[in-house]
Amino acid sequence: MTSITSTTLSDGRELIYFDDAGSTADRAAGPADLRGLPPRGEPGEVRFDALTREWVAIAAHRQTRTHLPPADQCPICPTTPNNPSEIPAADYDVVVFENRFPSLGPALGSIPDHGTWGTKGPAYGRCEVVSFTPEHTGSFSNLSETRSRTVIEAWAQRTAALSALPGIKQVFPFENRGADIGVTLHHPHGQIYAYPYVTPRAAVLGAAASSFHESSGGRETLTGSLLRAERQDGNRMVMEGENFSAYVPFAARWPLEIHLVPHRHVPDLAALSGEEKDELAHVYLDLLKRVDALYPTPTPYISAWHQAPLDPALRASGYLHLQLTSPRRAADKLKYLAGSEAAMGAFINDTTPESVAARLRDVVVPPASSATRASTAEGVPA
Repeated sequence: MTSITSTTLSDGRELIYFDDAGSTADRAAGPADLRGLPPRGEPGEVRFDALTREWVAIAAHRQTRTHLPPADQCPICPTTPNNPSEIPAADYDVVVFENRFPSLGPALGSIPDHGTWGTKGPAYGRCEVVSFTPEHTGSFSNLSETRSRTVIEAWAQRTAALSALPGIKQVFPFENRGADIGVTLHHPHGQIYAYPYVTPRAAVLGAAASSFHESSGGRETLTGSLLRAERQDGNRMVMEGENFSAYVPFAARWPLEIHLVPHRHVPDLAALSGEEKDELAHVYLDLLKRVDALYPTPTPYISAWHQAPLDPALRASGYLHLQLTSPRRAADKLKYLAGSEAAMGAFINDTTPESVAARLRDVVVPPASSATRASTAEGVPA
């Protein structure tokens, strides 16, 4: 079992250690954060866009956040005498902590359900950083399966905890990987946003899922039906396991887009069983290794875990799934969102989903070492 220990940083932010199964680390009397940071500021704003009926966060205070520091000043490496980092320990496995420069929070509360021109309020919510490893270099795909399983446990635990906070409407774990995506830290990490509103993309997906669910008399889900259709067709499948399958969607928007979907209808990561988390630890690593093996250099991507919003009207039909996307359309080319995509939201894909799926299926994935194979789920194709 993953060991979980919570502590507090010098400015009052929560930090949580998630230690790998079998770890002998004793965090109970761990080192304190001695930096003496100033008290946390007030949250930014959310403003209502009456033209689109969407909320926009105004976070001007983030202009001073850390941006691509040298390795010896990385804020999420373990603390050393010369680098008192955000993590006051000489070593760790996985760490989650409240972002020092959050887009949302640290205050919690509810915002209006609707607004008009001029409606604004505090940017309630919570933003957390998830450090996957104490190693400054590498990426998620380099993790062992044991460590991958620990990260998944952290996502699940934080999803449950953040969902229970006052005013939270949606919890979103994600990873931005690569300078072309816009990362501000090279250290392998992800983030979790807990929003005080349902985000625009989740609202669109939720409306479609809810409509489909109602039309089926509550017997079927939209994501489940799409998974079934893709598995029956087969042309865009990347891998199939006992509990998860991955495919390139029929109408993929991005040059590289893969959906990873559990076979069982669950709303979020917190609802996965232990067996499902074990398999996900292997399947997710396999997927990331395939993506990185497509080209001579690592591929930039956004790994987005779509979880059901907490709104009861959307939650019953919501279905956990990963959408992994990349703008990389060739070894030396990126797709930029220009007029049609950025202004109109009308995507034009430069690749065919079928050819991308075939390449991902056929790519040679480096085998896991004996140490990383220890928790491999049986029945999952390599």
